[in-house]
Amino acid sequence: MAAPSFICLSLCLLVLCQGSLAQFSFGGQSAWSSQRSSAEPRCRFDRLDALNPSRRMQFEAGVTEYYEWDNEMMRCAGVAANRHILEPRGLLLPHYNNAPSLMYIVQGRGVMGTVFPGCPETFQSFQSFQQQSEPEQYMMEGETQRQKMMRDEHQKVHRFREGDVIALPAGVTYWCYNDGDVQMVSVQVYDASNAANQLEPRERRFFLAGRHESPRTGIYESEQQPIGMRQPMGNNIFDGFDTPMLAEALGVNPELARRLQSHNDPRGEMVFVKEGLKMLMPTRTTQEMQQQKFEESMQEPSMQRQYNMTNGLDEAFCTMKIRSNIDMPSRADYFNQRGSRVAILNSQKLPIMNIVQMSAVRVVLQRNTMITPYWQMNCHSMMYVTGGQGRVQVVNHRGKTVFDGLVKQGQILLIPQNYAVLKKAEHEMFQWVSFNTNQNTMISQMVGKNSIFRGMPLQVLMNSYRLSMEQARRLKFNRRNEMTILTPMYQMKSVE
Repeated sequence: MAAPSFICLSLCLLVLCQGSLAQFSFGGQSAWSSQRSSAEPRCRFDRLDALNPSRRMQFEAGVTEYYEWDNEMMRCAGVAANRHILEPRGLLLPHYNNAPSLMYIVQGRGVMGTVFPGCPETFQSFQSFQQQSEPEQYMMEGETQRQKMMRDEHQKVHRFREGDVIALPAGVTYWCYNDGDVQMVSVQVYDASNAANQLEPRERRFFLAGRHESPRTGIYESEQQPIGMRQPMGNNIFDGFDTPMLAEALGVNPELARRLQSHNDPRGEMVFVKEGLKMLMPTRTTQEMQQQKFEESMQEPSMQRQYNMTNGLDEAFCTMKIRSNIDMPSRADYFNQRGSRVAILNSQKLPIMNIVQMSAVRVVLQRNTMITPYWQMNCHSMMYVTGGQGRVQVVNHRGKTVFDGLVKQGQILLIPQNYAVLKKAEHEMFQWVSFNTNQNTMISQMVGKNSIFRGMPLQVLMNSYRLSMEQARRLKFNRRNEMTILTPMYQMKSVE
């Protein structure tokens, strides 16, 4: 009888140990591990700058603005960033990147198509509309009943709106279309030092249509400069193939193959769709209602625990969710009575983050509110200001201030790994989104309930800083139960 009991006890201990280890791993990968390579091994982040776009390219249906890649801090971190402004009925042509990226929708709405290799070319197979009695749900926009049998099939189309974060793995083809009434503005950050990129550690875009501009050539283009006066544009990847061989591979005539090569197409990367884009997709209301219902159900802790359990695959690849909204107050992970909030999007909430190995944080600070001083333990962070302005200080390992200044709307600022940072909204609201180079960012806070001071004995604080017992107590407990978001001290006194 002793042997079976011993075996049963051993199995129980094994299950418990695996459950404990799971607390330190996410989606099969430890938060401590990194798949990144150093972009510039000898780099030192001795000086940081808040950057504005250094180059602006005007196309037929919009603008792409590039943040300077040759800036030392961008090269050292191995990241790149750009901002797209897409006009209504504008189409960002299909392309793919050599590096994974996250895209944040600053303004507007639209649709995005992604093409994952090996997935079926039918959209309906991924939607649960079988119970609906209205056949129009499956019809193309603008399609009549007579034309229904001639409709197209394609892979999944994703609707997005302001506040969405979209995860795009390296090498996956995607396109964007603005079906709204206002400009669609997005900012996109690429992790060029990710292991998925085995080219040089800088972002490259491979276009499948039209002609495009390299961000490393030419000069800053003004909005007024005519398209024909720009620097010569590069061609899409089809242009590099011999036309007869390309025609044979595609099974078309050489004239059609030359169309794909876009030799005489001056429109650039963004083009107008005159009659609007017609595609096979559910109605807007149906898809958005189902998406909202799913997202609301995911707010329940029991559902989050169930959804976060992984069998090593996380989700079926072809039906994987690529976007999540982090701008809604209900999504906040930290919130205070003055309306400041912090929302975190990592692989626990969006499993595709395990593939792109990035994460995002949305922060909204009311006037005079601060984020607790902290450092990021396992990643770099690219901060993009979406509204207002605020003061940011960054300190390196020698106690030297490498940045101290205002960061304004539209600017980006890199926060290197392990550098201490302090952020404060002063006379106006301060809003930003951070793009992190790890799918599960870990931070160490210096102030508040979850801080390093709370984790140290009073005697250690007294001897480290030559403090009295009372001073050490004030240092350790003065912020009481505040976490992440710090209320102005004068307001705390008035509440007391």
